[in-house]
Amino acid sequence: MIRVRSLEFRYPGTDFLLRIPDFQVGTREMVAVIGPSGSGKTTLLNLVAGILVPEQGSVHCADSEVSTLSDAARRDFRISRIGFVFQDFELLDYLNVLDNVLHPYRITGALKLTPRIRERARDLLQQMGLGDKIQRGVERLSQGEKQRVAICRALLPSPQIVLADEATGNLDPRNKGHILDLLFEAVQAHGSTLLAVTHDHELLPRFDRTVDFNDFLVKDGL
Repeated sequence: MIRVRSLEFRYPGTDFLLRIPDFQVGTREMVAVIGPSGSGKTTLLNLVAGILVPEQGSVHCADSEVSTLSDAARRDFRISRIGFVFQDFELLDYLNVLDNVLHPYRITGALKLTPRIRERARDLLQQMGLGDKIQRGVERLSQGEKQRVAICRALLPSPQIVLADEATGNLDPRNKGHILDLLFEAVQAHGSTLLAVTHDHELLPRFDRTVDFNDFLVKDGL
């Protein structure tokens, strides 16, 4: 489902270099990515999603070579095939909770907003404990509530691939297990592939496999 080969990526004007010789995630596999801050974990998610393009190498996702698509094609691919739970949520303060979840359907022709999709959005919010906050502005939500809205938005299109950047990082211990259960259940119910960055090592046994980003760090002189 995800295959990265001979990849190199640099941020202009910095010393940062991400080099990944070979990395694969199978269909329906749930993989956790760990490693030190600044090692490139979030960068990998952005490369898989087509937000960034590698300097060298290839990124294949769901039978598409994302790294060779045009900007517009990568955007449509990302919106329709990938659910991305961003670390900083990427919610719009001028929209309420429900409209934030539905927003991807309003900005592209790759998704079609139907009554069934509206109903599914409400169901997801209910499952996440936000059923009584559907019309509330997101600026009035706690950090944990914003995280749950972001998860609902990512899951709404039933994506083939779910990318999660610290999806439980803003949740209290009581909610963390429950929300992770819902995320895993949704991924499994739709046969999706999950690639998740986490610093919470207590969660690692829940995943099929863990990848340590220390293995990809470029050593001095190499």
